[in-house]
Amino acid sequence: MLQLGDEVTLYSVVFVLVLLGTRSPVWTTALTVSLYLFVAMFRFPQVPSSRARQVLHPLRGTVGSGRVSVVAHRGGGHDAPENTIVAIREASKNGATGVELDLEFSADGVPILMHDETVDRTTNGSGPLCQMRRSELGNLDAAAKHRLSDTFAGEKIPTLEEAVEECIKLQLTIYFDIKGHPDEAAAALKEVYKKHPVLYNSSIVCSFEPTVIYRVRQSDPEVVTALTHRPWSLSQLGDGASRFSSPWKYSWMTVLDVMLDWAHHHVLWKLCGISAFLVQKNLVSPEYVQYWAQRGVEVVAWTVNTKVEKDYFQELLQVNYITDSLVEDCDPHY
Repeated sequence: MLQLGDEVTLYSVVFVLVLLGTRSPVWTTALTVSLYLFVAMFRFPQVPSSRARQVLHPLRGTVGSGRVSVVAHRGGGHDAPENTIVAIREASKNGATGVELDLEFSADGVPILMHDETVDRTTNGSGPLCQMRRSELGNLDAAAKHRLSDTFAGEKIPTLEEAVEECIKLQLTIYFDIKGHPDEAAAALKEVYKKHPVLYNSSIVCSFEPTVIYRVRQSDPEVVTALTHRPWSLSQLGDGASRFSSPWKYSWMTVLDVMLDWAHHHVLWKLCGISAFLVQKNLVSPEYVQYWAQRGVEVVAWTVNTKVEKDYFQELLQVNYITDSLVEDCDPHY
C-alpha cells in the first residue's frame, strides 16, 4: 500500500511542476486531481500477501533458515544451456528454489523459451524468431554456443508448456520473464495458468515493461507479478556501455531513464499492484529493502554471481536473488 508520505510527495511534486508550467491554479488542480483519480480507478490491488509470500518463499530449496530463495537465471545459463529443459533439471539438482525463464514466440505463435529475438547467440541457427516456425526451431541445437556444448549437445528449444510441466514436476518456482508482446504473453499465460492452477502459488510474472505487467493483471488479476528494473537501462547496455553513438540521443535517453526510475518507485508499482521488485544488485541496500517492505513489496536482486555477493544477500540482507550459476563464481550473462 502506498504510504501517506509517498502520496503527499507524489501529488505535491505534480502540482508544483504543472503550476510552474501553466501558471494556472485551476488547470494545475484539475490535472493533479485527474492523475489521482486515474491511479485510484485503474490500479490493480496487490494479491494477498500470504500468497505472494508462498510464491517468493517456498519451502523447497530455501537457503539457511528458509527465508532466502535462490533462482536460476534463464535456468542457470552458466551451468547448462539457458532456457532449456536440461537447465531446469540442473538447477533443481544444484539446489535452486526456482528458475527464471524467458518467454518468446515463434512465427506461428507458439510460446517458447528464448531470451533473444534471434536464435544466433545460443543455437546453431540464424535469424529472427518472428520468421521461424516452431517446427524449424525444433531442429536447432540450443547447446551449440554454450561452454559445455559437448556435454549437452542436441538440447532442444522447449515450448512454454514443456518447461512448465518440468518445473511443476520438480517443484520449482517459476519466474516468467516477459520481454514484450503484452497481448500474446497475457493470453499464453492465462491458458497455462488455467491448465495448471498450481502456478498461482508457485510462479510470478516479471517484466521490464509496465505495460506487460498491467496487461497480465487485466487478463488475470490473481497472478502474482513483479516489475524488473535496472537504472539507466534505456541509455546503457548491461555492461554500462552506451546504447547510442549519438550524444544527443544518449542524453535524451538518460533523461528518460531518470523519469522511468521515478515512475517505477512512485507510480507504476502501485498501478500494476506488484508483489515484488526485481532490481539490479548494485541498487540493493538495507535501506532500499526497507523502502519496499513498507509498501508490501519484496526485493529480488539480480544477477548475483559470486560467493561474496551471495553471502551478503543471504546472511545480511536476507533477500532473494537470481544467479547464473548454482555451483561456482561466474561473470554475468547479459
